[in-house]
Amino acid sequence: MRGLREATVLVVDDEVLIRAGLAALLRAAPGLDVVGEAADGHEAVALAAQTRPDVILMDIRMPGADGITATQRILADAPDPKPRVIVLTTFDLDEYVYAALRAGASGFLLKETEPHQVIAAVKAVAAGDVLFAPSVMHRLVEAYVRQPRRVPTPAPPSLGQLTPRELEILRLVATGRTNHDIADVLTVSEATIKTHLNRTMVKLGLTSRAQAVVIAYETGLITPRDQA
Repeated sequence: MRGLREATVLVVDDEVLIRAGLAALLRAAPGLDVVGEAADGHEAVALAAQTRPDVILMDIRMPGADGITATQRILADAPDPKPRVIVLTTFDLDEYVYAALRAGASGFLLKETEPHQVIAAVKAVAAGDVLFAPSVMHRLVEAYVRQPRRVPTPAPPSLGQLTPRELEILRLVATGRTNHDIADVLTVSEATIKTHLNRTMVKLGLTSRAQAVVIAYETGLITPRDQA
C-alpha cells in the first residue's frame, strides 16, 4: 500500500446490493478504508475527485456515464499519485473490458470472485503489484484482439520511439512477467527494469501496466501464442 496507512477504496456499482456488499466486505478487512460509494459514472468522477482513493472498484455497465467514461475522466483529472482502477465484470459477456484497460484500468475482477480474493486483489493493486496471473491476462487479451471491436478505440501509439531495450522489456511485460522476473531474464537490477518501463510508459502515454500489455498486442509486438 502507499505508505503504512490504510489503503482507501471507492466502490462504484449501480446495483445497490452488490455495491453495499462489496463496501461492507472491504470495510471489515484490516488495512482497507472505504471512503465512498457511487451508483454511476458521474457520481464516481465526483467522489474520486473529493476523496482521492487509492483504489476504485469500477462497474462497467451503468446508466448514464459508464465505467469506461468514468475511468477516463478520473485518470485524466486526478493528480499524482493517480488511483488504480479495478474493473468489475462478468468477463465473458462484457465486450467493454478491453476498452476499459485501454482507458487506464489496472485490471479486472469477476463479480463472482470469492470475498477473500477481492480483498487480496484490492490490497495487491494498492501496493502497486500485478493483479493477474499471466494466464488470466492472456485469456482476456486473446479474446478481445480476435473479435471485431464494438467500442471505438484510438489507434495505438507507434513503438518506433522506444529503444531496443525498452521494446524488449515491453514484450516481457506483455507475457505476464513481473519486474523481478524480467530482471532475472535480462540479468540486470529490478530498479533498472522499473526505470526503463517508466520511460516506456511516458513515451507511449500510458498510465497502467495493463495498458502496456494491450499496446504490445495491438501493435503486434507480441501475439497470444507468445505466452510465458
